[in-house]
Parts: sequence; C-alpha cells; structure tokens
Amino acid sequence: MTHRAEKADALRSHILTHGGNLESAMALYGDAPRPWIDLSTGINPVPYPVGDLPADCWTRLPSRAAEEALAAAAAKAYGVSSAGMVAAAPGTQALIQLLPRLRPARRVAVLGPTYGEHALAWAAAGAEVRTVASLDGVADADVVVVVNPNNPDGRVLAAADLRAAAADLGRSGGLLVVDEAFADGLDGVSLAPDLDALGAALVLRSFGKTYGLAGVRLGFALAPAPEAARIRAALGPWAVPGPALAIGVRALADRAWLDAAMARLRRDADRLDGLLAAAGLRPAGGTPLFRLAETADAGAWFDRLARAGILTRPFDYAPRWLRFGLPGDAAAWARLERALA
Repeated sequence: MTHRAEKADALRSHILTHGGNLESAMALYGDAPRPWIDLSTGINPVPYPVGDLPADCWTRLPSRAAEEALAAAAAKAYGVSSAGMVAAAPGTQALIQLLPRLRPARRVAVLGPTYGEHALAWAAAGAEVRTVASLDGVADADVVVVVNPNNPDGRVLAAADLRAAAADLGRSGGLLVVDEAFADGLDGVSLAPDLDALGAALVLRSFGKTYGLAGVRLGFALAPAPEAARIRAALGPWAVPGPALAIGVRALADRAWLDAAMARLRRDADRLDGLLAAAGLRPAGGTPLFRLAETADAGAWFDRLARAGILTRPFDYAPRWLRFGLPGDAAAWARLERALA
C-alpha cells in the first residue's frame, strides 16, 4: 500500500470514529467546494445568542457563587429537586471518562448500537463490556448504560421501563447510567425527576448540543446528592471555566429561547426527512437535532456529498446508515438540496 493510500485510509478511519472530523474530510476531499457544510454532528446549527459576558469571568478563577448559580439553574432546567444533585463538568465526555473510575464494575451492559465512547471508557477501566439489544439482556450486569433518546437512531425507552431497570439494579448494588444528551425539549423522556426515589440511577445531560455551543464544553451529571458530591470532588476545584458558568446560567434560564429553538428544530427535521425521502434515502429515525437515513448506497452517498463539500456521518458497524445534522441557513439548505438531487 502506498503512503498516499495509507493516509487516505487513516483519514477515512478518523471520519468513521466520530462526527465533526471536518479537518480529515477536507484533507481527503481536497477539491471539494468551500466552505464546507458540517452535517456530521447533532449540534444545533443556530446557537444560543451568548451576548456580552462579565469581564471578570475571563480574568478571575471561577467563584463558589458562580458554580452554585449554575447548579441551581441546571437543577431547575432538568427537573431535579436540589442543586446538590448536580455535578457540572467540562463536557459530558469528561464525565463518561470519569464514571468508570469512580464506580468500578466487572460487567457492564451497553444498550446499543449507540455512542461508542461509553463502551470504550468502561472497557479501559477493566470492565467486561457487552452490547445488548434490549433491557432484557442486562440481568447480570453491575452497570447498565442507556442513551435515551439514542444516538444515532433516536430510539426512546419509556421512563417506566428505565425506572424498573434502576430498581432491579439497586437491589443488587448496581447502577443505571442514562445519557440524555438529546433529551432537551422532549416531554416525559427524562429520568431526572425520578432520581430521588430511584437511588441507583445517574443521568448525564449535554449543554452544547441543544444550545449549539459545543465549544463551551459544559455537561452535567445528575444523581442523588451523595453521588453528585463524589463526582464534584473527583473533578476537583474550578472544573468549569468562568465563561462557561456564565453562559450556562444565562442559557438554562431562558426557557423562551429553548421552546422557540425546539419548534424550529422539529420543523427543520421534518423538512430534512422530506429531502432525504425524495432522494431515495429512507428516513430511519433520529431526534430534532439529527436524522438517520438508510440506503444500500450509503457509502456512495457519503462520497457524493463530501465531493460537494457536505460532511455527513457514516458508520462502520452499519454500512447502510448515514446520519445528517440540520443545515443552519438558507444557503446550506440550498446546497444540500442540490447535492441530494
């Protein structure tokens, strides 16, 4: 294999690992028109309008008062009973990496296929990890991980089923981890309001996806207060930067913006489903932030769109799938429509 072929294979592998690997796509498709349109992630393309931030959030260490204000805002936004049940972190990924070290487990069941970093993090900590297709296959697990709604197919498990799973795990000293990265604005989906009663469950919430501010790196673990306190202690002081604290407090309190954003995202998701269907790609699920399409020609479609400067998300474990984020403006919609046609 030539050096050029090896480099191309490495770039393709990088693109398959996660969404958002735009630099690899640009290197692989050097002749594609620019600017690229990155539809490979499930991030709101119309971000929250941050506005001006206090100057001291950049120049001073984060204050206890600012951290407490963020915890209170998150508790109210996500429906837990107290700020003591909130642990804020520099992104949900940091929490995914941390949990296996705080809660060692021998056997971990991940409901999948889903976001791959959960299985990788538990396996790296020495757990035996298996992917299961339903909650029926988790009986002997110490830890069960569920992404709800699921990434990439948008599958939603009923809260009653998750409560039952948490109760079963609690009787054996286990833990249910529910990653709700895409649960914002979806009524009745979140397990967070039930955490006080359950005890053996922990919920992860992402800030950057719905608010379109992935670069802020802000995420939350919601758990019974003693567990949340352990996570905060493990993260250490000043875990969340001052600007992220200020932005999080402001955005999480802005319910009017969230309601309007979710209404727009739902309309745009329906519009995208229509474009995909018209092109012969079968809509196969998703959330208001992304849509999953299925076609026998998924690889060819990925290549065709990339040559048009549009990055989508392929999957090595599901070669018929292609995931699409939402275009952010009229020009991006027009380019996608032309490429699909």
